Amino acid sequence: MLQGPLPYILEDRTGAHTTSDFDDIYDRLFFHVATAPQRSGSSATMIYSMNRRASRHRDAQPFHNTPAAVLEFLPDGSLGNVSFMQPAGTLTIPMGTYLRRTSLFGRSLSRKFMCSDGREYKWVHRGVEGQEWTCTTADNYLVAHYDLKPADVRAYGVSGNTLTIYEAFAPLTLELLASLTIMRHIKQYNL
Repeated sequence: MLQGPLPYILEDRTGAHTTSDFDDIYDRLFFHVATAPQRSGSSATMIYSMNRRASRHRDAQPFHNTPAAVLEFLPDGSLGNVSFMQPAGTLTIPMGTYLRRTSLFGRSLSRKFMCSDGREYKWVHRGVEGQEWTCTTADNYLVAHYDLKPADVRAYGVSGNTLTIYEAFAPLTLELLASLTIMRHIKQYNL
C-alpha cells in the first residue's frame, strides 16, 4: 500500500514540447502548452494554467486566457527570455541566465536553475535509467522526472508520456514545466 501523498502525474498528451496538454491523472492540475508566432519572426511558447482536463475541441476554439508563463525563442531557435506572470507583475529573465550549465565544461543537457522558493534545482537528460529527464535539488533529492512511453509498450487512449512531480514540490509545477520545456528545446536545437 502506498503511504504518504500522491505525486502529481501529468500526462503529456502529445509528447511535443511546443504543443501539448499536461493533465494530472487525478484531476488536480491542468496545463496547456501552445506556440504562437511573434511579429519579429521569433516564436513564443505559452504555458496556460487550465481549470479542467484537455478536450479534443480545445485547439479548435479561440484561446483568450492570459498565459502563466511565456518562453520566447529567437528566430534561429536560440534562447530568448522566460517570463512568469505574477500577481505583482511580470518577471522576465534571459533563459541563459535562468538555466545555467552545471559546470563550465559540463554537458549542455545538465543545467541548474533557481525557483521562486529560493532553492536551486537541476535538470539532467537521461541521468537516471528509464527517465528521459530528471530534476533534483542541489543535494540530489528527487523533485520530478519526465518519462517517454517505451516504444515496445502499447498505450490505449493515452500517450504514455508523463511528467511526475513529487507532492512536496507541487507549488513549483509551473516553474518545473517551463524549465523542462526549455530543456527539451535546448536538446532539440543542440544548444
